Amino acid sequence: MSIIKVNNLSFKYEGSTDKIFENVSFLIDTDWKLGLIGRNGKGKTTLLKILSGKYEYSGSLQKNVEMDYFPFIVKNKEKMAIEIVQDSVPFIEDWQIIKENNLLNSEPDMLYRKYSTLSGGEQVKIQIISLFLKENNFLLIDEPTNHLDSQTKEHLVKYLKNKKGFILVSHDRDFIDNVVDHIISIENTNIYIEKGNFSSWKENKDKKDNFEIAKNEMLKKDIKKLETASKNKATWANKTEESKIGQGHVDRGFIGHRAAKLMKTSKVLQERSKKAIEEKSNLLKDTEKLQELTIKPIKNQRSPLISIKDLQVKYDNKIITKKNII
Repeated sequence: MSIIKVNNLSFKYEGSTDKIFENVSFLIDTDWKLGLIGRNGKGKTTLLKILSGKYEYSGSLQKNVEMDYFPFIVKNKEKMAIEIVQDSVPFIEDWQIIKENNLLNSEPDMLYRKYSTLSGGEQVKIQIISLFLKENNFLLIDEPTNHLDSQTKEHLVKYLKNKKGFILVSHDRDFIDNVVDHIISIENTNIYIEKGNFSSWKENKDKKDNFEIAKNEMLKKDIKKLETASKNKATWANKTEESKIGQGHVDRGFIGHRAAKLMKTSKVLQERSKKAIEEKSNLLKDTEKLQELTIKPIKNQRSPLISIKDLQVKYDNKIITKKNII
Protein backbone atom coordinates (compact mmCIF):
# COMPACT_ATOMS: atom_id res chain seq x y z
CA MET A 1 0.00 0.00 0.00
CA SER A 2 1.13 3.55 -0.79
CA ILE A 3 -0.42 6.98 -1.25
CA ILE A 4 -0.80 9.07 -4.40
CA LYS A 5 -0.82 12.79 -3.48
CA VAL A 6 -2.17 15.47 -5.79
CA ASN A 7 -1.65 19.09 -4.68
CA ASN A 8 -3.06 22.26 -6.27
CA LEU A 9 -3.67 20.61 -9.63
CA SER A 10 -4.84 23.06 -12.31
CA PHE A 11 -5.36 22.36 -16.00
CA LYS A 12 -6.86 23.98 -19.07
CA TYR A 13 -6.53 23.18 -22.74
CA GLU A 14 -4.32 25.43 -24.85
CA GLY A 15 -6.29 28.30 -26.32
CA SER A 16 -9.16 27.89 -23.81
CA THR A 17 -9.97 30.34 -21.00
CA ASP A 18 -12.03 27.78 -19.08
CA LYS A 19 -10.17 25.65 -16.57
CA ILE A 20 -11.00 21.95 -16.38
CA PHE A 21 -9.44 21.73 -12.88
CA GLU A 22 -8.44 24.54 -10.53
CA ASN A 23 -6.25 24.11 -7.43
CA VAL A 24 -7.45 20.55 -6.83
CA SER A 25 -5.91 18.48 -4.01
CA PHE A 26 -6.70 14.88 -3.02
CA LEU A 27 -5.16 11.61 -1.78
CA ILE A 28 -5.57 8.09 -3.21
CA ASP A 29 -4.67 4.85 -1.47
CA THR A 30 -3.20 2.51 -4.10
CA ASP A 31 -5.22 -0.38 -2.66
CA TRP A 32 -8.50 1.34 -3.51
CA LYS A 33 -10.75 0.48 -6.44
CA LEU A 34 -12.12 3.84 -7.57
CA GLY A 35 -14.93 4.67 -9.96
CA LEU A 36 -14.45 8.03 -11.69
CA ILE A 37 -17.75 9.93 -11.98
CA GLY A 38 -18.57 13.15 -13.82
CA ARG A 39 -20.83 14.55 -16.50
CA ASN A 40 -19.69 14.26 -20.10
CA GLY A 41 -17.08 16.89 -20.91
CA LYS A 42 -16.16 17.44 -17.25
CA GLY A 43 -12.68 15.94 -17.64
CA LYS A 44 -12.74 12.24 -16.71
CA THR A 45 -10.43 11.11 -19.52
CA THR A 46 -8.42 14.33 -19.10
CA LEU A 47 -7.74 13.47 -15.45
CA LEU A 48 -6.59 9.96 -16.37
CA LYS A 49 -4.20 11.34 -18.98
CA ILE A 50 -2.83 13.90 -16.51
CA LEU A 51 -2.18 11.15 -13.96
CA SER A 52 -0.53 8.94 -16.61
CA GLY A 53 1.79 11.79 -17.66
CA LYS A 54 0.27 12.39 -21.09
CA TYR A 55 -0.76 16.01 -20.35
CA GLU A 56 1.19 18.84 -18.72
CA TYR A 57 -0.38 20.57 -15.73
CA SER A 58 0.37 22.97 -12.90
CA GLY A 59 0.61 21.67 -9.35
CA SER A 60 2.31 18.54 -8.02
CA LEU A 61 1.78 14.78 -8.24
CA GLN A 62 3.64 12.59 -5.74
CA LYS A 63 3.65 8.81 -6.23
CA ASN A 64 5.92 5.81 -5.93
CA VAL A 65 3.98 3.58 -8.30
CA GLU A 66 3.85 3.44 -12.08
CA MET A 67 0.58 4.44 -13.71
CA ASP A 68 -0.60 2.48 -16.73
CA TYR A 69 -3.39 3.54 -19.04
CA PHE A 70 -6.03 1.31 -20.64
CA PRO A 71 -6.41 0.99 -23.57
CA PHE A 72 -2.81 1.02 -24.73
CA ILE A 73 -1.55 0.93 -28.32
CA VAL A 74 -0.53 -2.51 -29.62
CA LYS A 75 2.24 -1.89 -32.17
CA ASN A 76 2.33 -5.32 -33.84
CA LYS A 77 -1.14 -6.82 -34.01
CA GLU A 78 0.10 -9.82 -36.00
CA LYS A 79 1.80 -11.29 -32.96
CA MET A 80 0.08 -13.97 -30.89
CA ALA A 81 -1.93 -12.71 -27.95
CA ILE A 82 0.45 -14.32 -25.44
CA GLU A 83 3.36 -12.49 -27.08
CA ILE A 84 1.54 -9.16 -26.62
CA VAL A 85 1.37 -9.89 -22.89
CA GLN A 86 5.04 -10.94 -22.81
CA ASP A 87 6.06 -7.71 -24.56
CA SER A 88 4.19 -5.69 -21.92
CA VAL A 89 5.56 -7.72 -18.98
CA PRO A 90 9.09 -8.97 -19.74
CA PHE A 91 10.24 -12.15 -17.95
CA ILE A 92 6.68 -13.14 -17.07
CA GLU A 93 6.08 -16.89 -16.88
CA ASP A 94 3.59 -18.52 -19.25
CA TRP A 95 1.72 -20.15 -16.37
CA GLN A 96 1.02 -16.70 -14.89
CA ILE A 97 -0.53 -15.52 -18.15
CA ILE A 98 -2.59 -18.71 -18.42
CA LYS A 99 -3.81 -18.28 -14.84
CA GLU A 100 -5.05 -14.72 -15.51
CA ASN A 101 -6.67 -15.88 -18.74
CA ASN A 102 -8.54 -18.59 -16.78
CA LEU A 103 -9.66 -16.04 -14.20
CA LEU A 104 -11.31 -14.13 -17.05
CA ASN A 105 -12.99 -17.38 -18.13
CA SER A 106 -11.36 -17.15 -21.58
CA GLU A 107 -10.69 -20.02 -23.96
CA PRO A 108 -7.08 -21.30 -23.60
CA ASP A 109 -6.47 -21.19 -27.36
CA MET A 110 -7.17 -17.44 -27.39
CA LEU A 111 -3.61 -16.84 -26.17
CA TYR A 112 -2.17 -18.56 -29.24
CA ARG A 113 -4.11 -16.70 -31.90
CA LYS A 114 -3.00 -13.53 -33.65
CA TYR A 115 -4.06 -10.41 -31.76
CA SER A 116 -5.56 -8.99 -34.98
CA THR A 117 -7.96 -11.97 -35.24
CA LEU A 118 -9.36 -11.54 -31.73
CA SER A 119 -12.75 -10.00 -31.12
CA GLY A 120 -13.01 -6.61 -29.43
CA GLY A 121 -13.86 -8.29 -26.12
CA GLU A 122 -10.92 -10.69 -26.40
CA GLN A 123 -8.53 -7.82 -27.12
CA VAL A 124 -9.82 -6.06 -24.00
CA LYS A 125 -9.04 -9.18 -21.96
CA ILE A 126 -5.47 -9.42 -23.31
CA GLN A 127 -4.80 -5.77 -22.47
CA ILE A 128 -6.31 -6.12 -18.99
CA ILE A 129 -4.17 -9.22 -18.34
CA SER A 130 -1.05 -7.38 -19.55
CA LEU A 131 -1.64 -4.48 -17.14
CA PHE A 132 -2.59 -6.46 -14.04
CA LEU A 133 0.44 -8.74 -14.37
CA LYS A 134 2.74 -5.75 -13.87
CA GLU A 135 4.14 -5.19 -10.39
CA ASN A 136 3.98 -1.90 -8.46
CA ASN A 137 1.59 -0.25 -10.84
CA PHE A 138 -1.71 1.61 -10.54
CA LEU A 139 -4.16 1.24 -13.42
CA LEU A 140 -6.20 3.94 -15.15
CA ILE A 141 -8.97 2.05 -16.96
CA ASP A 142 -10.96 4.10 -19.48
CA GLU A 143 -14.24 2.58 -20.77
CA PRO A 144 -13.32 -1.14 -20.86
CA THR A 145 -16.90 -2.30 -21.56
CA ASN A 146 -17.37 -0.62 -24.96
CA HIS A 147 -16.81 -3.86 -26.93
CA LEU A 148 -18.09 -6.38 -24.40
CA ASP A 149 -21.20 -8.55 -24.54
CA SER A 150 -23.12 -9.17 -21.31
CA GLN A 151 -21.38 -12.48 -20.57
CA THR A 152 -17.87 -11.10 -21.07
CA LYS A 153 -18.83 -8.11 -18.93
CA GLU A 154 -19.83 -10.45 -16.09
CA HIS A 155 -16.46 -12.20 -16.34
CA LEU A 156 -14.65 -8.87 -16.16
CA VAL A 157 -16.71 -7.80 -13.13
CA LYS A 158 -15.68 -10.98 -11.23
CA TYR A 159 -12.05 -10.46 -12.28
CA LEU A 160 -11.88 -6.80 -11.17
CA LYS A 161 -13.63 -7.50 -7.86
CA ASN A 162 -10.61 -9.60 -6.90
CA LYS A 163 -8.11 -6.94 -7.98
CA LYS A 164 -7.13 -3.63 -6.41
CA GLY A 165 -5.31 -0.46 -7.31
CA PHE A 166 -7.15 1.21 -10.17
CA ILE A 167 -9.39 4.06 -11.30
CA LEU A 168 -12.25 2.96 -13.56
CA VAL A 169 -14.23 5.10 -15.99
CA SER A 170 -17.38 3.58 -17.43
CA HIS A 171 -20.80 4.79 -18.61
CA ASP A 172 -22.17 1.46 -17.34
CA ARG A 173 -23.31 2.37 -13.82
CA ASP A 174 -24.12 -1.24 -12.87
CA PHE A 175 -20.61 -2.25 -13.90
CA ILE A 176 -19.07 0.43 -11.65
CA ASP A 177 -21.46 -0.44 -8.81
CA ASN A 178 -20.33 -4.07 -8.80
CA VAL A 179 -16.59 -3.36 -8.94
CA VAL A 180 -15.50 -0.26 -6.98
CA ASP A 181 -15.16 0.53 -3.27
CA HIS A 182 -14.53 4.29 -3.62
CA ILE A 183 -15.88 7.05 -5.86
CA ILE A 184 -13.85 9.95 -7.22
CA SER A 185 -16.24 12.59 -8.56
CA ILE A 186 -15.61 15.67 -10.69
CA GLU A 187 -17.93 18.55 -9.81
CA ASN A 188 -17.42 21.90 -11.53
CA THR A 189 -13.61 22.35 -11.38
CA ASN A 190 -13.07 20.40 -8.16
CA ILE A 191 -12.60 16.70 -7.28
CA TYR A 192 -14.05 14.80 -4.33
CA ILE A 193 -13.43 11.26 -3.05
CA GLU A 194 -15.72 9.20 -0.83
CA LYS A 195 -16.00 5.57 0.23
CA GLY A 196 -18.70 3.46 -1.43
CA ASN A 197 -19.99 2.66 -4.91
CA PHE A 198 -22.00 4.63 -7.46
CA SER A 199 -25.37 4.02 -5.77
CA SER A 200 -24.22 5.25 -2.35
CA TRP A 201 -22.49 8.26 -3.96
CA LYS A 202 -25.64 9.15 -5.94
CA GLU A 203 -27.83 8.96 -2.84
CA ASN A 204 -25.45 11.22 -0.89
CA LYS A 205 -25.11 13.60 -3.85
CA ASP A 206 -28.89 13.98 -4.23
CA LYS A 207 -29.29 14.71 -0.50
CA LYS A 208 -26.46 17.24 -0.58
CA ASP A 209 -27.78 18.96 -3.71
CA ASN A 210 -31.34 19.17 -2.36
CA PHE A 211 -30.03 20.67 0.90
CA GLU A 212 -27.87 23.21 -0.94
CA ILE A 213 -30.71 24.16 -3.31
CA ALA A 214 -33.06 24.78 -0.37
CA LYS A 215 -30.33 26.74 1.44
CA ASN A 216 -29.66 28.79 -1.70
CA GLU A 217 -33.34 29.69 -2.03
CA MET A 218 -33.42 30.96 1.58
CA LEU A 219 -30.23 32.98 1.06
CA LYS A 220 -31.59 34.51 -2.15
CA LYS A 221 -34.75 35.59 -0.31
CA ASP A 222 -32.67 37.13 2.48
CA ILE A 223 -30.51 38.97 -0.06
CA LYS A 224 -33.59 40.30 -1.84
CA LYS A 225 -35.03 41.60 1.45
CA LEU A 226 -31.73 43.30 2.34
CA GLU A 227 -31.53 44.93 -1.12
CA THR A 228 -35.13 46.19 -0.86
CA ALA A 229 -34.55 47.57 2.65
CA SER A 230 -31.37 49.31 1.52
CA LYS A 231 -33.15 50.97 -1.41
CA ASN A 232 -36.06 52.06 0.83
CA LYS A 233 -33.75 53.78 3.31
CA ALA A 234 -32.12 55.79 0.50
CA THR A 235 -35.54 56.67 -0.97
CA TRP A 236 -36.86 57.96 2.38
CA ALA A 237 -33.87 60.25 2.82
CA ASN A 238 -34.18 61.62 -0.71
CA LYS A 239 -37.90 62.25 -0.36
CA THR A 240 -37.35 64.14 2.93
CA GLU A 241 -34.72 66.31 1.26
CA GLU A 242 -37.03 67.05 -1.67
CA SER A 243 -39.85 68.06 0.71
CA LYS A 244 -37.90 71.27 1.58
CA ILE A 245 -39.10 72.85 -1.65
CA GLY A 246 -42.11 75.06 -1.05
CA GLN A 247 -41.64 75.27 2.76
CA GLY A 248 -40.74 78.37 4.81
CA HIS A 249 -37.17 79.38 5.63
CA VAL A 250 -37.20 77.83 9.11
CA ASP A 251 -38.99 74.72 7.92
CA ARG A 252 -36.54 74.19 5.04
CA GLY A 253 -33.57 74.45 7.41
CA PHE A 254 -35.10 72.03 9.87
CA ILE A 255 -36.13 69.59 7.16
CA GLY A 256 -32.73 69.88 5.46
CA HIS A 257 -30.97 69.09 8.75
CA ARG A 258 -33.27 66.12 9.30
CA ALA A 259 -32.73 64.90 5.74
CA ALA A 260 -28.97 65.12 6.13
CA LYS A 261 -29.12 63.00 9.28
CA LEU A 262 -31.38 60.52 7.52
CA MET A 263 -29.03 60.44 4.51
CA LYS A 264 -26.01 59.80 6.76
CA THR A 265 -27.91 57.07 8.62
CA SER A 266 -29.07 55.69 5.26
CA LYS A 267 -25.49 55.42 3.96
CA VAL A 268 -24.36 53.63 7.12
CA LEU A 269 -27.27 51.21 6.85
CA GLN A 270 -26.61 50.74 3.13
CA GLU A 271 -22.99 49.81 3.85
CA ARG A 272 -24.13 47.35 6.48
CA SER A 273 -26.68 45.90 4.08
CA LYS A 274 -24.06 45.69 1.33
CA LYS A 275 -21.70 43.80 3.64
CA ALA A 276 -24.52 41.44 4.72
CA ILE A 277 -25.47 40.84 1.08
CA GLU A 278 -21.85 40.03 0.18
CA GLU A 279 -21.56 37.63 3.12
CA LYS A 280 -24.75 35.82 2.17
CA SER A 281 -23.79 35.79 -1.52
CA ASN A 282 -20.51 34.07 -0.62
CA LEU A 283 -22.52 31.31 1.06
CA LEU A 284 -24.39 30.49 -2.14
CA LYS A 285 -23.31 27.12 -3.55
CA ASP A 286 -22.77 26.60 -7.26
CA THR A 287 -24.86 23.44 -7.61
CA GLU A 288 -24.73 21.68 -10.96
CA LYS A 289 -28.00 21.63 -12.87
CA LEU A 290 -28.77 19.69 -16.01
CA GLN A 291 -30.46 21.83 -18.62
CA GLU A 292 -33.68 20.40 -20.03
CA LEU A 293 -33.36 19.27 -23.63
CA THR A 294 -36.00 20.72 -25.92
CA ILE A 295 -36.37 19.48 -29.49
CA LYS A 296 -38.42 21.62 -31.85
CA PRO A 297 -38.97 20.02 -35.26
CA ILE A 298 -38.49 22.32 -38.23
CA LYS A 299 -41.03 22.06 -41.01
CA ASN A 300 -39.52 21.08 -44.33
CA GLN A 301 -40.00 24.05 -46.66
CA ARG A 302 -38.25 22.57 -49.67
CA SER A 303 -40.06 22.19 -53.00
CA PRO A 304 -40.65 18.68 -54.37
CA LEU A 305 -37.53 17.18 -55.92
CA ILE A 306 -39.41 15.98 -59.02
CA SER A 307 -42.81 17.05 -60.34
CA ILE A 308 -44.28 15.22 -63.38
CA LYS A 309 -47.57 15.92 -65.14
CA ASP A 310 -49.51 13.74 -67.65
CA LEU A 311 -46.93 10.95 -67.69
CA GLN A 312 -47.56 8.01 -70.03
CA VAL A 313 -45.70 4.69 -69.80
CA LYS A 314 -46.03 1.90 -72.37
CA TYR A 315 -45.57 -1.62 -70.98
CA ASP A 316 -46.46 -4.85 -72.91
CA ASN A 317 -48.47 -2.81 -75.41
CA LYS A 318 -50.43 -1.25 -72.55
CA ILE A 319 -50.34 2.45 -71.84
CA ILE A 320 -50.44 3.49 -68.24
CA THR A 321 -51.25 7.11 -67.57
CA LYS A 322 -50.46 8.97 -64.38
CA LYS A 323 -51.86 12.47 -64.10
CA ASN A 324 -49.54 13.83 -61.43
CA ILE A 325 -46.47 12.39 -59.72
CA ILE A 326 -44.61 14.23 -57.00
